[in-house]
Amino acid sequence: MNAATEQLSLLATDEPAHQPATDAVRLLLFNAQHASPERSRRQAEWIASQEDADIAVLTEVSSTQGGDALVAALTERGYAALVAPQPSTPDYRTVIACRTSDVRPVPSPVSVTPHRAPAARVTVGGHDIGVLGLYVPSRGPKDQRNVAKRAFQEAVTEGLPRLHATFPDMPVIVAGDLNVIERGHQPPHKVFGDWEYTFYDSFQAAALTDVYRHLHPDEVVHSWFALTGNGFRFDHLFVSTPHADRVLACDYHQEARKAGLTDHAVMTLRLGLPSTPGGHGEAPATSSG
Repeated sequence: MNAATEQLSLLATDEPAHQPATDAVRLLLFNAQHASPERSRRQAEWIASQEDADIAVLTEVSSTQGGDALVAALTERGYAALVAPQPSTPDYRTVIACRTSDVRPVPSPVSVTPHRAPAARVTVGGHDIGVLGLYVPSRGPKDQRNVAKRAFQEAVTEGLPRLHATFPDMPVIVAGDLNVIERGHQPPHKVFGDWEYTFYDSFQAAALTDVYRHLHPDEVVHSWFALTGNGFRFDHLFVSTPHADRVLACDYHQEARKAGLTDHAVMTLRLGLPSTPGGHGEAPATSSG
């Protein structure tokens, strides 16, 4: 990304509620639901209070006042570096916020609307980690049904294999709201086409492991609910397959959704670093949200 579309905020910050860990990557995935400035500030307060939010990947962030308020509030609450791409025309975007300042934005591997797919190299405990955030467009209005969604998904599928060259010899985390479900999803939803399931499959083909499913192979969980009450697992966390056994925990949490801060469940990830005892395969501690 060029300087016009990529911001790296390194402003003076308040004392953070939690200090960043040095023995594990603690990442939180949060859908901002194009919040108003007032709700964005409440979202930032909640995120900053979470221990597992050393790296926060925020999807569906507006490109207007609400998104600006969220970025500013996170900075004020101890997030020393934010990768916050600004689209050239109004659109949703994805933001990566980090409690550590040792963050280097890298060009997005996604060529279509890259403001929805920022990437960064983050140093945690002396170890480099690659992070890619994703916010896949929804199905869109009737006259443009699935046009933007297909284009973005195709660009992601093309870009995923390049991640391992962008982040060589280090764990890679991909976090986002994909607006698709996995094959075998319970309950099944006939609205999704094979091209959408193929998109989900492209992560495994690019040597990325769905770590929630890796740890919870049979668990039925949903991260978004339609007005009918039907549940969908739209939000996902992937880790480079060679590092998947270092995952200590990956869970969904419904508290923020039930409190009205967002309409999605929050996801958390703990990834052990090489110095972490048991980080190479000790039975992970889990607690479903």
